[in-house]
Amino acid sequence: MLKKIFLFSAGIFLCNPLFCQKQVQDTIFLMNGQVVGEKIIDTVLGAVTIYNPKKHTEKINFEFDQLYMVKYTNGYKRYYYYQDSTINNWFTRQEMWMYMKGENDARKGFKARGALIGAGIMGLLGGMTGTFWAPIAPYGFMALSGITKIRIRHNTISNPKYVESDAYILGYERVARQRRKTKSLIGGTAGLLIGYAFYAAFHNYYPETINFGFKK
Repeated sequence: MLKKIFLFSAGIFLCNPLFCQKQVQDTIFLMNGQVVGEKIIDTVLGAVTIYNPKKHTEKINFEFDQLYMVKYTNGYKRYYYYQDSTINNWFTRQEMWMYMKGENDARKGFKARGALIGAGIMGLLGGMTGTFWAPIAPYGFMALSGITKIRIRHNTISNPKYVESDAYILGYERVARQRRKTKSLIGGTAGLLIGYAFYAAFHNYYPETINFGFKK
């Protein structure tokens, strides 16, 4: 009997709102497509304020122009985004929602491994020449990676119907191109450094018929 009373009391204690924070979290939808689940403590001075989930003694402020919408725990939704071409808000509210969905799906599912490997190979080959123009290869690849067509894979889409929206595709492509450039920069730089190291160690063994620009 005492054991049952103890378990019952512990259950009530643990379900206290202080410990069940997920039940009192509001949901903040940012314009960059990210979603933050935290209790809102203030909405004055042009910003929404929450406690930093990583350091509860600090606060984080989201200015109104960073916000698309806030959904409170009682179900009420407050929209901060509105269509206004004078401030470059070209999309309708629904179109912007789809645009943000595209950004979020690309952020979660688009890996850009091809850009990482391709730029790495170009950097390696460029660095192995040991010449001053070696960076052209990987960083030229990086520039081109932001131009080529983005292929949206079905396994990266949270809802197949989303691809019917042009706004969704634009949001997905924006993040995907940005990720391609970032991965190309990382892969190209790493490959270039490895290539230069290879040249420094083995250029004396290169065939005499190959002139990369240093020999006359």
